Amino acid sequence: MSTLPREKSFNTAGPCEADLNYMLPPTARFDMPDIMNFIRDRRYFVLHAPRQTGKTTALLALMHQLNAEGEFRALYTNVERAQGYRENMDSALHVITRALASDAQRWLGDTQAEALAQELLNTIPSADVLTVFIKKWCAQSDKPSVLFLDEIDSLVGDTLISVLRQLRAGYTDRPRYFPQTVILCGVRDVRDYRIHSSSEKSVITGGSAFNIKTKSLRLGDFTENDVNMLLQQHTNATGQPFTPEAMHQIWHYSQGQPWLVNAIANEVTREIRENRDRSITITAPMIDEAKERLILRRDTHLDQLTDKLREPRVRRVVEPILAGEDILDVPDDDKQYVIDLGLIRTFRNGGIAIANPIYKEIIPRVLSSNAQDSIALEYAPVWRTPDGKLDANKLLDAFLAFWREHGQPLLRSVHYTEIAPHIVLLAFLQRLVNGGGTILREYAIGTRRMDILVTYGQAPATQRLAMELKVWREGRKDPTPQGLAQLDKYLTGLGLDTGWLVIFDQRAGLPDIEDRTSAEVVTSPAGRQITLIRA
Repeated sequence: MSTLPREKSFNTAGPCEADLNYMLPPTARFDMPDIMNFIRDRRYFVLHAPRQTGKTTALLALMHQLNAEGEFRALYTNVERAQGYRENMDSALHVITRALASDAQRWLGDTQAEALAQELLNTIPSADVLTVFIKKWCAQSDKPSVLFLDEIDSLVGDTLISVLRQLRAGYTDRPRYFPQTVILCGVRDVRDYRIHSSSEKSVITGGSAFNIKTKSLRLGDFTENDVNMLLQQHTNATGQPFTPEAMHQIWHYSQGQPWLVNAIANEVTREIRENRDRSITITAPMIDEAKERLILRRDTHLDQLTDKLREPRVRRVVEPILAGEDILDVPDDDKQYVIDLGLIRTFRNGGIAIANPIYKEIIPRVLSSNAQDSIALEYAPVWRTPDGKLDANKLLDAFLAFWREHGQPLLRSVHYTEIAPHIVLLAFLQRLVNGGGTILREYAIGTRRMDILVTYGQAPATQRLAMELKVWREGRKDPTPQGLAQLDKYLTGLGLDTGWLVIFDQRAGLPDIEDRTSAEVVTSPAGRQITLIRA
């Protein structure tokens, strides 16, 4: 049985630990001169980034650095432990106060903090206990205090409003009787908080409850050089090399998202058992396998991410991206929210896209999962020849039969209504690739199309089938001519001679799907024979 020697690993859960995990210098991703200027100028600010990007690791390192330098007394506390109390404000504030006291003893050796907290909890109204504790705790020190509150946006409702307002109330007492600097850390910028107050029967914005914030900083993803440096640590420690192509593949699939980088590297060096032999070189095809295993397994990080797809604010941004539609009418606040979640990224020219190829692949898989579960087993795998190849004609017949029988009810079951036809077709195709292939999807904002490349079989005998999906909506002209021209360009780039153009007609007053679904072979502007499907 293969066993691993005692060695560090790529971290996929919780803060990094230097003796256990490969890691980059935690504060290197901060602009430290700016941070120190904010602290010395007595500023309060926000640090935000998507989940599992290294926020906690970086904050803990910054706390230790400040304490070691001796100019400030810095304290880190995670307030997520109060999340379970939700709007039971008294209990939540008690938990946060006790957490501060406990962490003061843990990180600073402050043996008096817990006694102070207990005394105040017994004598001070809950609504004031956090402020009073912080004031008295700060007054005990001859150094200015710096307070890090992590997972601040895990709090909800009146509890979150109370914490923000108590911090704001103590602002004028800094630095002697309140922290010189407070850093709030979470997934979102505080300005994006829309907090429902049960007591005030209204929605309070984070910006109004915490209007003393000077600036919001976002912890960035790894650069490609960062990724290479992290992977090199494994090679230096174990002797197991990554080919340059494998290293670039990790960067490409992750675009530097820290959890994805570590998860792919962990998968390929530990979870793929044969690669535990450190004499084996990690290659690009191994990275492809590791990526696919991650997507199929949908670890907690990916599950949390896809759960966000159900939120209306996220749907308003993601749906037009997947459909290739313009997003001019999407509120800027919604776009910024989805950027903060890490689901999309921006470009210097102002464009946006799904954040990385892994998210690009998993989002449509998740959206099509219910439809895929509804597809009868009778549709698999009639398109496979006896020697295991893909028969495109049989695949076409199977899709047309499937769409005529099940298209209408499945369209009604899809939450993302604007791209429901795309999602149902992807669900059907997923059944195909589960038998030995892959689906590559491309979205181009403003083109009103989705490009799909289905690959089937193993190299060098891999078969490829390219498709372009378009929707004919009410009030628009027939998209077929534009679709044929666009498909020509797509096929040219792929080096293919033929493909499918699928036109989903969503105009009102049409015959039922079973009566209007058809397929014919047409000639494209470049002279290619194209299968035109109208559904």
